[in-house]
Amino acid sequence: MPFLQRVSDAAKALMGVSEYVGHSPFSSSYQMDEEQAISIRKALGGQIQPIASTPTQWFLADLQTAQKNADLGDLTNVARLWRSMRRDGMLYGLMKTRTSGLVALPKRWRGDEKQIEELKAENNGSRPIFDEMFPPEELAQLAADGIVCGVGVAEMVPVVGRSYPRMVRLDPEFLQYRWNEDTWYYQSTTGVIKIEPGNGRWILHAQGSYLAPWQHGVWAALGRAFIAKEHALLHRANYSAKLANPARVAKAPLAATERQREGFLASLMRWGVNTVFELPPGWEVELIESNGRGWDVFGAEIDTANQEFMVTLAGQVVTTEGGTGFSNAGIHATITADLIKETADCLAYTINTQGIPPWVIREYGEAGLKNCARLEWDIAPPADRMQEAAAMSAFAGAVTQLTAALRPYEMRLDVEELNSRFGIPIVVGEKPPEQEELPTTPGAPGAMPKGRLPTSPPSGESKERKAQDAQDKKAA
Repeated sequence: MPFLQRVSDAAKALMGVSEYVGHSPFSSSYQMDEEQAISIRKALGGQIQPIASTPTQWFLADLQTAQKNADLGDLTNVARLWRSMRRDGMLYGLMKTRTSGLVALPKRWRGDEKQIEELKAENNGSRPIFDEMFPPEELAQLAADGIVCGVGVAEMVPVVGRSYPRMVRLDPEFLQYRWNEDTWYYQSTTGVIKIEPGNGRWILHAQGSYLAPWQHGVWAALGRAFIAKEHALLHRANYSAKLANPARVAKAPLAATERQREGFLASLMRWGVNTVFELPPGWEVELIESNGRGWDVFGAEIDTANQEFMVTLAGQVVTTEGGTGFSNAGIHATITADLIKETADCLAYTINTQGIPPWVIREYGEAGLKNCARLEWDIAPPADRMQEAAAMSAFAGAVTQLTAALRPYEMRLDVEELNSRFGIPIVVGEKPPEQEELPTTPGAPGAMPKGRLPTSPPSGESKERKAQDAQDKKAA
């Protein structure tokens, strides 16, 4: 069986693909290893993604069109709207905090220790192999696509001189879902390619449910606020431009001639920067400025859109606006914990089922999947870690005291039940290493290093000192 097919079958088992999903009856898609597709990619410099087109102006009717096309499996307009929304500073900043801030958090690993050590090993003195294989910036963009569009796609591209590929995020504009096949396709520069997630070439990240994930993306909510904000900004700029130069009024006395009025009006029309007038008695110059509050509606519209961005992406409003000092700069202070956990769990699931297993099969064979390395991001705030450590310390003290209190009554604690109730991680069946008493004579084998004091002197040496002290007292 070919390598890609074996990896694809293993990925389907990990992802829980339905048995009803069969092979496509159509032959309109290229296989990634076909000679024709490879030659086209090489001619295009290896580029598989077509040139993306980003509209610069959006209306609510476009949002309705995007919704209709998405329900048919076409994400073209959804992805274009997402690219346009990135030019909004508030929205872009919140998304960067939620995604880039997430992938920068510490990682926790489980599984085979050898696999983990290899993934954490640095490549030629640079970043670890995992970060070379899954660059944080690519993971952040893939997570952002999942949040907004509900689905994101990436390709594992082979790299010259490496035994492992590099993940490259692709624009979801060219994603298509065929309902009659329950299959995703990508409209690439080489043709329409069938996507097989987890086969060592493709990664399909879904933030929402398996079925119609675009319906669970936040693009509709963000798009409506974005379009309203864009129009409000344009109208406010137009309003300001019209009122930036107030009307100038010249008042002439009743006795002024028509020629005098025309000359005075010509001088007023030539009014420039730092213009100075010397007016005879009876002549006046005034400015008519707008005292209305019509511009307030545009500011309120912009503020409403910003608050919708905050609530949609951060789950809150207060900490997004910042505070004194740098205490509110972290992801935990800006994004609510449930949204951080949702994004972290979905992204880790994608990498653990579609990204790492193909590498494990390539390096360790299919047997390596039994205890395959898997990761999760440590999303707990530092304050929670301190509280957790204090709780574990209090738990240890309580167990010690209760054990001593129950011993006279020939009773004992159910430690396993307590560990399960309070979530204490334990390892059953392994004894802790015994601590050997170290000699204190400098230079002796196994002697205690310099600068470290023994907790108590050896028992033999203590007895000799006591006997010597007793003899000294008798002699005195």
